[in-house]
Amino acid sequence: MSEKAGSQSGGSPEASGVTVSDIQELIRRKEEIEAQIKANYEVLESQKGIGMNEPLVDCEGYPRADVDLYQVRTARHNIVCLQNDHKAVMKQVEDALHQLHAHDKEKQARDLAEAHREALSRGQSQGLSPPQAFAKVNSVSPGSPASIAGLQVDDEILEFGSVNTQNFQSLQNIGSVVQHSEGKPLNVTVMRRGEKHQLRLVPTRWAGKGLLGCSIIPLQR
Repeated sequence: MSEKAGSQSGGSPEASGVTVSDIQELIRRKEEIEAQIKANYEVLESQKGIGMNEPLVDCEGYPRADVDLYQVRTARHNIVCLQNDHKAVMKQVEDALHQLHAHDKEKQARDLAEAHREALSRGQSQGLSPPQAFAKVNSVSPGSPASIAGLQVDDEILEFGSVNTQNFQSLQNIGSVVQHSEGKPLNVTVMRRGEKHQLRLVPTRWAGKGLLGCSIIPLQR
């Protein structure tokens, strides 16, 4: 029995080739060894309930006549060998699970990197590029809605509400958005000294002229 179990438990899966099927086969092998161990313990149980350590001689030192000594010795030997096989196959299961988990993490990382490369490739093929500024803040009046929102002189505007580089044609685009957004917050994205800033600007009537209180000039493209 133990020779069969020992030959089945030999050889560990390679790290690069571990699959779920490999682990299922190892588990099947483990369960087979456990069944054989149980069968050998049942043999011992059938021999007057003798276990692994009870003496096989009587009080006078003679071989016991009430048990089958050959069966007991064989069962004990098989159990020892099978327990070693069981320990080895459990180690293989543990290693295989670690290898499979590591392989899955590597595959996820490769898939993520590949998806990122494809997205970049698609973006380049479609002519997509980072947002470019289309206008610049030329002046900001103190206490104005623009000043309250945090706009500063020389801020380069990347987005002004629905207006961006792709659809900007003239300052009338910004003027139209402002007129239709009085009292409503507008998301404004600016580039300031190399850093992007998100601002919340609410066109509002104030003590000065217009709804913003700032001067915006278009950038040459």
